[in-house]
Amino acid sequence: MAEKAEDLGEPVAYQVLRKGVPVYALNGDTVGTVEQVLADEREDLFHGLLITTPDGPRVATGTQVAELYERGAIVTETADRLPRPSADLPEGRHEASGLKRAWDWLVQPH
Repeated sequence: MAEKAEDLGEPVAYQVLRKGVPVYALNGDTVGTVEQVLADEREDLFHGLLITTPDGPRVATGTQVAELYERGAIVTETADRLPRPSADLPEGRHEASGLKRAWDWLVQPH
């Protein structure tokens, strides 16, 4: 069972969420840990989270992220219901296309 929200510390903005904090589903299941915050900082748009899970990376879109805290994040889905990152994320919805751009940036050689 996930820690109670008050045990996760104060609510925070996506800009200060740290890599490695635990991620929990609304039902209390542990999902994984934050690998990367997906955002367009120039436009101040939060797109979601790239999450490390025991079954590989998963993506929680901005609408699937319920709350962010100093010591954890809450998402609306369990790990098995979150999509795996893919260069083939659906286009069309603004959030999905922004998430695809964020993923494309993550996987390109730097």
